[in-house]
Amino acid sequence: MTFEESEQKKPVIAEHMREILSLLGEDIQREGLVKTPDRVAKALQNLTRGYWQDPEEVLRSALFKENYRQMVIVKDIDLFSLCEHHMLPFFGKAHVAYIPDGYITGLSKIARVVDIFAHRLQVQERLTTQIKECIQKTLNPMGVMVVIEAQHMCMQMRGVEKQNSITTTSDFTGVFREQKTREEFINLIK
Repeated sequence: MTFEESEQKKPVIAEHMREILSLLGEDIQREGLVKTPDRVAKALQNLTRGYWQDPEEVLRSALFKENYRQMVIVKDIDLFSLCEHHMLPFFGKAHVAYIPDGYITGLSKIARVVDIFAHRLQVQERLTTQIKECIQKTLNPMGVMVVIEAQHMCMQMRGVEKQNSITTTSDFTGVFREQKTREEFINLIK
């Protein structure tokens, strides 16, 4: 779906939101709710804008030949996403490392890749893997490692209601399969 196609669907999303509010027992003519369906439609489009962005193209837009073969780490990348199971937010930090094999990319592009995948309905496990696979496929480095630490509102607001739980996921390729390399990365992000 393109951004333009998404924009055309905004009134339809808003109309469905009016129906949902009504089904919840709300008076959709109440002053505080009159514009809510339109605001929700706009917010949902913003929160899912990653569907019409190409993360590989973002990396390729700043691809540079460089003979650097040491670890490149971008850590503490703020992220937030919507859990696909309950459409409630989860948020935290991503830490991404790669070891170049002839090409590097602009450092901000790593954060943009995280942002693009996070702005889709997600589960943290898939988000971790998608970031890793995109960087591996596009840069073809000697290895990639991604660690995400996040808090999930679906665990804090409903169900088990555990306020201080943090979920950590990791995925890696190439030279990060070696324990020594993984340990170096973990030590550097602490």
